[in-house]
Amino acid sequence: MARRYDPERRRRIIDAAIRVVGAKGLAGLSHRSVAAEADVPLGSTTYHFKTLDELMVAALRQANEGFAKVIAARGGMEDPRTDLAAELAGWMGEWLAGDRTGVELEYELYLAALRRPALRPVAAEWAQDLAELLCRRTDPVTARALVALMDGICLQVLLTDASYDEEYARDMLRRITG
Repeated sequence: MARRYDPERRRRIIDAAIRVVGAKGLAGLSHRSVAAEADVPLGSTTYHFKTLDELMVAALRQANEGFAKVIAARGGMEDPRTDLAAELAGWMGEWLAGDRTGVELEYELYLAALRRPALRPVAAEWAQDLAELLCRRTDPVTARALVALMDGICLQVLLTDASYDEEYARDMLRRITG
């Protein structure tokens, strides 16, 4: 029997892993649960991802793309006249207003890096990429402080089920940007 060519299988497996973590948390993630969700043979998941850590790295990379898409869609970083604090607060508002499951998943994978060293470089990439983007408008130390504050605000909103307060975020970000 010839192998069926399926160029999207790897992506479907990653998407399925994201859905599994979204529904069951990291504890529910296994090659078997992902294979069932993706409707592929178990061997396909282990072929593309030898370990669960490899699968989580791929899922975290893909989840990180969500915030990057929000940033790219707004385009406010390109105009130096744009109020940086207002732009950043707006980014967070759009991101948190979107699919909450995706945002929660991203943070769950992000925080999993505390116990899974394989995830640490990907988690660090997100913060570093965002800081580099912010360096277009500010210095590196301020950019890192902005990333830390944004991370903290988003995490607090997720953990407390509170509504995102864009005005508060804008005011706090403005304190850092001067």
